[in-house]
Amino acid sequence: MSTRQVTGHILVVDDDPINRDMLSRWLLGRGHTVQGACHGVDALDLLARHPVDVILLDAQMPGMGGLEVLQTIRGRETGTPPGVIMVTANSQSQDVVTALELGADDYVTKPVNVPVLLARVQTQLVRRRAEERLRESEERFALAAAGANDGLWDWKIAANTVHFSVRWKDILGYADDEIGSSPDEWFGRVHPLDRAAVQREIDAHLAGVSPLFESEYRMRHKSGAYRWVLTRGLSTRTSDGKAYRMAGSFSDVHDGKVVDVLTGLPNRLLLLDRLERALHHACDRPDSGFALLFLDLDGFKVVNDSLGHLVGDELIQAVAARLEAGLRMRDSVARPTLSGTPDATSDHTLARLGGDEFIVLLHDVRSAAAAAAVAERLRDALAHPFQIGGREVLTSASIGIAVSGGGYSRPDELLRDADTAMYRAKASGRGGIEVFDGDMREEAVARLKTDTALRLGLERHEFLPYYQPIVEFATGRLVGFEALLRWKNPEVGVVSPGQFVHILEESGLLIPVGRRFLRDVCTQLRRWHEQVPGASELWVNVNFAGRQFLDEGLASRIVECTLDSQLSPRHVLVEITEATAISNFELTLAIVEQLRSHGIRVALDDFGTGYSSLACLDQLPISGIKLDPTFTRREAKRPEILRAVVALAHELGLTVTAEGVETLDQYERLLKLGCEYAQGYLFARPLDAEGITRALVTGRRWLPAERYAQA
Repeated sequence: MSTRQVTGHILVVDDDPINRDMLSRWLLGRGHTVQGACHGVDALDLLARHPVDVILLDAQMPGMGGLEVLQTIRGRETGTPPGVIMVTANSQSQDVVTALELGADDYVTKPVNVPVLLARVQTQLVRRRAEERLRESEERFALAAAGANDGLWDWKIAANTVHFSVRWKDILGYADDEIGSSPDEWFGRVHPLDRAAVQREIDAHLAGVSPLFESEYRMRHKSGAYRWVLTRGLSTRTSDGKAYRMAGSFSDVHDGKVVDVLTGLPNRLLLLDRLERALHHACDRPDSGFALLFLDLDGFKVVNDSLGHLVGDELIQAVAARLEAGLRMRDSVARPTLSGTPDATSDHTLARLGGDEFIVLLHDVRSAAAAAAVAERLRDALAHPFQIGGREVLTSASIGIAVSGGGYSRPDELLRDADTAMYRAKASGRGGIEVFDGDMREEAVARLKTDTALRLGLERHEFLPYYQPIVEFATGRLVGFEALLRWKNPEVGVVSPGQFVHILEESGLLIPVGRRFLRDVCTQLRRWHEQVPGASELWVNVNFAGRQFLDEGLASRIVECTLDSQLSPRHVLVEITEATAISNFELTLAIVEQLRSHGIRVALDDFGTGYSSLACLDQLPISGIKLDPTFTRREAKRPEILRAVVALAHELGLTVTAEGVETLDQYERLLKLGCEYAQGYLFARPLDAEGITRALVTGRRWLPAERYAQA
C-alpha cells in the first residue's frame, strides 16, 4: 500500500539556475516548501538559519563542491539530520560512492527521472518523520526504513540465500511466512521481458563495472499483476575485490511509472497492460467483448501555441475531469490499485496517452452501437466552454472506435485501428465519431505512404512555388504575384495543395515546408529584380496558414529572409484568412503589428466568407483585402453588396484585390467598382518560375488583346 503523501521543507543546491528552477517547480507542485542555493557557502548559511528536511545536493559545483558541503553538514548536525540526496551525472560514479561514505542518504542521476526523484524525496521525508518520532529508540533505523515504504534485502552470495524484510514481501502482497530465502523468490518473479536486463545489471555490479546496482523493472504481485519496482544495492567485497555479500532496498514505484503526472489517469503503460488483459479475457470468453475509444482534441495545438503551455496543461486537466464526469457512475473511471487492475465495479478505463490524446477502454461492450453511445456522451460533455485562467476556451474531440472481435491479438493493433478511425473522424470535421472498418486500414496504409513521400519530398526539395500574376486594374500592368505551394512528385507530377496540405499540417511538416517555401520565393523574386528590366518593383504575396502564422518568431524570420535575399520588406505581402485571424485574435493583432513595424504589409485573404470579416477590418492594422472568388462570381447579380464592401475598404484606406477574375466582363465591372488589383485565369493560371521568367523576358501583356484594343 502507498504511504500518505508527506510534505516538507526542501533545499535545492545547484549552481545551474535552470536545474534549480526545474526541481523547485516539481517539488512545489507536490506541496513542498522549497528554498534554493546557488553554491555551497550559500547552502550552509541557509541551513544555519533555517533547518530543512531534505537537501537535493549537486555533486559538482564550482568553489565549495557538493561533497565538501555534505561533509560539513554531517560534521555539525544535531538532532534529526536532514536527508541528503546527491544529484550526479552517470559519469560521476566515484562521487556517488564517496558521498554515500560521507553520509549521503540517496542519489539520483542526470538527466533526472522526475517520478523517481519525487519517490526518493518522499522516502526521505517519511524516514525523517519516523526518525523524529523514534530518535530515542535503539530501533530507529529499522523503523525508519519500514516507515519509508522501502523493503530491504540481504543476499549472502556464497550461501546463495537472501533475507527479505517483511516490507519487501508486503510490497508484493505476501505475508512474512509466504516467501522463503531462495534467490528464486526474487528473480523468479521478475517479468520475463525484464529478466535479462536485471541480470546484466547485477552481473555488472558484481564484476565491479558499476559502483552501484540500480534497476527499474516489473515484479509479479501475489494477485498475478506486475508492479514496477526500483531495486538498489551495494556489494561488500573481499580484499581481492570479490563480492561475497550484496544488500539494498526495494521500492514500489508503480504509481509514478503507470500514472500520468498531469492528470492522475493511467498512462500508456497501464493502458497496454489492461488492453492485454482484456484481449486474454475475450479469448477465454468469446461471448464477452470490449471496445476502445481514441479521443483527440480538435485545435489543441492552437491553444498551446497561442495561450501557452501552462494554459494547455490546465485545459488537459479540465478535459480529463470533464471526461470522468461524463462517464456515468456505473461506468466508473479506473484508477491504479495495488494489483494494477481496475476496481471491481469499473466498466471503463480512462487513460491519457500523452499530449491531447485520451483513451477509454469499455469493458463488457458487445456492439459498436453501444460504444458509439458512450462516445456521443463524452463528445457532448466537452461541448461546453472551459474556464481556463480567467478566459473562456472552446474545444471538442474527434473520436475513433475499435471493437474487439476483429482478429486482434496485440494491444497495439487495437490502438492503431482506433487511431485510424479517429483520423477519419477528424477529417470529417470537428467533433466527429467514426467506427473502424477494413476500408480504413487500406486508407491508413495509403496515408502512411503519402506521409512518407511528403517527408522525402521535404528532404528532396520537391515543394516548389508557383506564381499567379496580380495585375493593376487601371493599367493592366503587372505588379506582383501570389506564391502558391505545389508538390512536384516524381511519380505523379505536380500535385495541388488540396491533396496534401492537410497531411502536412497533421504531421507537423507544414512549418518546415513553409519556411523553405518562403526562402525560395524571396530568392526567386530577387533573381527577377536583377535579371528582368523594369521588374524591380514587383512584390510577392505569401499565404500563411494558422499554425504558420502563429509560429514563434515569424516577423523576424520574414525580415531575415528579405534581408538575406536583398529585398525590401515592401516586396513581401503576408496573406492570412479570417479563420487564422480569429483563432487567437489577440496574438494575431500582436503579430500583424510586429510585421507592420518592419514595413511588411498584411492583407486579409478570402474576405467575405466568414462572419467576422468586418471585425477584422476594424481592429487589425492590415493594408488591404482580397475578395473571395465567390464575390467575383456573384457580382453581376448583387453588385450593390460588392460596391459597399469596396467603398468601406477605401474609406478605411485599404486596397482591394479581386480574386477569381475569369472573363473580360468581370474585369470591366470590377474596374468600375474601384478595385485596385485583379488576379485570376483571365490573366494567367499559376506558372512555375521558369514560365514566369519567359513571360517577363518576352514582355508578355497580361490583359487580353481585345481589352487593349478597346483602350
